[in-house]
Amino acid sequence: MKQTANNNRLWEVQLAITDDNDPQLSTLTNRIKEEVQGSTGWHRMGQLMLKVGHSNQAEELYQELLKNASTDSKRAHIYHQLGWLKGDQGKYPEAVKFYEKSLEIKRKTLPEDYASLATSYNNIGGVYNNMGEYSKALEFYEKAN
Repeated sequence: MKQTANNNRLWEVQLAITDDNDPQLSTLTNRIKEEVQGSTGWHRMGQLMLKVGHSNQAEELYQELLKNASTDSKRAHIYHQLGWLKGDQGKYPEAVKFYEKSLEIKRKTLPEDYASLATSYNNIGGVYNNMGEYSKALEFYEKAN
């Protein structure tokens, strides 16, 4: 997978021709489907980029998706993904900012007992834990329950 020379927004993926009954292809396809989930093909592409270690490209994709997000739900999801990406990079203050943007949207649009809020609180707590800010981490972990 590599960026095209003429347009940095396009990616070239090199594929080999194979048979639909190829057991290795079937195993790989099933594994990707299990590990890479998302509501759209673009979201799945971002997940795949993260899985294979292309976090900078994933971030570019998510920033582009954010510009074109048409609903609060999509914006919340993309901010959440950016938070996860920054946390994975060890950029904890940035991760908290993105998770909090996601949480802010969710709190405005979802009931207070919605499971997605607990996930956001838990993830923010995890970032604070990684930063060594244990009292803040505990505060968010308690909100997750």
